[in-house]
Amino acid sequence: MNKQKRKTEWFENESFWIDMYPFMFPEKKFADAAEQVENLLNLVKPQGLSVLDLCCGPGRFSVVLAQKGFRVTGVDRTVFLLERAKDRAKSEGVEIEWIQEDMRDFKRPGAFDLVINMFTSFGYFDDKKEDIQTLENMFVSLKPGGVCVVDVMGKERLARIMTPTTSEVLPDGTMLVQRHEIFDDWTRIRNEWILIQNGKAKSCKFHHTVYSGQEMRDLMEKAGFMNIKLYGNLEGDEYGSDATRLIIVCRKNVN
Repeated sequence: MNKQKRKTEWFENESFWIDMYPFMFPEKKFADAAEQVENLLNLVKPQGLSVLDLCCGPGRFSVVLAQKGFRVTGVDRTVFLLERAKDRAKSEGVEIEWIQEDMRDFKRPGAFDLVINMFTSFGYFDDKKEDIQTLENMFVSLKPGGVCVVDVMGKERLARIMTPTTSEVLPDGTMLVQRHEIFDDWTRIRNEWILIQNGKAKSCKFHHTVYSGQEMRDLMEKAGFMNIKLYGNLEGDEYGSDATRLIIVCRKNVN
């Protein structure tokens, strides 16, 4: 789809990421990244050192990978998150290539040994064909023999744990109330996050597609990937009833 003809979607609103940053990216998530990256690398064993972190956000994985000696390219469309990523990389003394671009558009043919898309950064688009386009871009960007990892909340787990309303309070008293609703024949989830701070409430609404393990496998095959494996976490446990995440690992065949 032509970029100029796309309609504006919820994730293009920078204020959403600014307002929700303390809840989405608390410092503990950065502290946990080192172990998660170690588990990821043990799981996929990339053949080289070039990595694309697609939808890198504030650089949780990018910075740790760079600290381990990988040549990292971090791509995100949100200026605010990229600025946080640049600040963190600078404070940690690592060099990373940062690119502001939409995941539907970015591709660098045959450039990467590993492509990662973490923390449910997939399925945002109203047009589900654009999910396929994104996966095809990831496929094109891999070197032959390269490996791709996508990390989402699987539909199977969501069906077990979802509650209509949840809330969370930060130490400074800021409250986040989350409301969730499944729609479109159990293919999408509609969310309203209400931020209550200093006596004022601000509502943010967004939605995305939720995929089952089999649906993600089918998408990966359609995009050209081979040797597709599903895991329930980055430790490599099977994708079963106790899975906390849906981790899809697949490869680009050597021609």
